Amino acid sequence: MSTPGIAPVDASRSKVGEYIFAGLALALGVFVFVGAFAIRLPATGTQVGPRVFPFLVGTILVVSAVMVIVGIVRGRLAEQDEGEDIDSHSQTDWITLAKIVGFGIAHIALIEIIGWPFAAAVLFGGVAWSLGAKRWWVALLVGLAMGLVVYVLFGGLLGLSLPSGPALAWLDPILRTLRG
Repeated sequence: MSTPGIAPVDASRSKVGEYIFAGLALALGVFVFVGAFAIRLPATGTQVGPRVFPFLVGTILVVSAVMVIVGIVRGRLAEQDEGEDIDSHSQTDWITLAKIVGFGIAHIALIEIIGWPFAAAVLFGGVAWSLGAKRWWVALLVGLAMGLVVYVLFGGLLGLSLPSGPALAWLDPILRTLRG
């Protein structure tokens, strides 16, 4: 009897990839737990503090990784992807990858200088252009709109610290009054 989505061990297949995946998930879960203990708790007694979500994510990662490792040890591996729409003979487009990494680095560097919404627009528009968007300026505008929404929701209403930048500094007092 076989379980759907799980294939019996084939002697020709290596388990190394599965162990690497499970090990990385386990390491990430432990890292999240360690990081969660470093979060300072607010002075006021709240029932749900800032550590709850990291503990939840860390628990999910560790439990999932342990379950994958137990499955591998028992000889149950996931089915290999048939990859019908994947060309296994195609080469990696290193130029596109370099552009995307460059825009990620630019985003990190620009957040403090021009603010979150504009840095998000640069990232979104730049990645869309790198991936072949014909109308990159539309992607730039969509990125700006999404950056503004994230800034208002997370920075303004939830009180997270997202830099507004010099062009949107006027928005900070308005968002502070909304928070109360």
